[in-house]
Amino acid sequence: MPEIVWQKSSFSGPEPENACLELARDAADRRLLRESDEMATVLVTDAAPLRALLLAVKAGEFDHLA
Repeated sequence: MPEIVWQKSSFSGPEPENACLELARDAADRRLLRESDEMATVLVTDAAPLRALLLAVKAGEFDHLA
């Protein structure tokens, strides 16, 4: 089984206190999400729902929750 390679945002610094969301793809082509300071907790989804979520975040649809 291929190793999962996690990618974090280029906006996040290398220091451990810069926790952020990390993304990866598994062998079944599902998308994986985790918080860099909670590596054992992984959310699994497919590409289309993740794409919809990211587009909604970029469009500011969740800004009222901040």
